[in-house]
Amino acid sequence: MAALYFLIGVGMGLTMEIIGDHRLGGAHAHINLVGWASMGLFGIIYVLFPKAGGSVLAKLHFWLYNISLPLFMLGLCLVLLGNTSFMFLLMIFPNILVLSVLLFVINVFRNVKAADVAQLLNKG
Repeated sequence: MAALYFLIGVGMGLTMEIIGDHRLGGAHAHINLVGWASMGLFGIIYVLFPKAGGSVLAKLHFWLYNISLPLFMLGLCLVLLGNTSFMFLLMIFPNILVLSVLLFVINVFRNVKAADVAQLLNKG
């Protein structure tokens, strides 16, 4: 999913540059940071620490994140383009995204211990 968000973010940036309209710059930045960078880091953590990656919290986090982020970005794009009738998307889906991040943090605190990190560091 991170790679897909990266493609979308880069595609948006290129399109904005070609047409000379940068009104969606905020959405472009969010897709690159919250989509590409954050999802990539979540994935790395879940691979390095399989107990966290295989948990129910990881599955809830993944699905809530990937349902809320596109709808959040859709709402942000529409509002940035002047269509405030979709403001409700910005009232709902950023909050669900934050909830999914909270689930990620809880998951890490529950399932990634100092001994796991030490073991990982000692392998290399």
